[in-house]
Amino acid sequence: MRPLLGLTLLAFVVAAPLAHAEPGGCLKYGAAGAVGGHLVNHGVLGAVGGCATGMYKRHEYRKEAREKAALYDKEHPGAKGSYEEKATAYDVEHSTQPGKSAPSDAPATKD
Repeated sequence: MRPLLGLTLLAFVVAAPLAHAEPGGCLKYGAAGAVGGHLVNHGVLGAVGGCATGMYKRHEYRKEAREKAALYDKEHPGAKGSYEEKATAYDVEHSTQPGKSAPSDAPATKD
């Protein structure tokens, strides 16, 4: 049973950074923390720690998205849309990755 739980936890840890959607928040990180805490007989403590981490990650993501939306508004006055749409447009125009304000180091490909 423990190897199965360990593999599940490993899958969460490996797959979480690959997701490009908004970070999971309390439920997603809390569930992963509960599984990790269960392995060391501290499931509730793991869930609380995971929940707090998830809330912090989501707060940082939204804060950066609002900053990118403000930069987009400076370049495009009067643009319509939510801050999430503007942050995505800023990422596309400036070749940044979600979660990173600086341009990526990957070379641009020519189509």
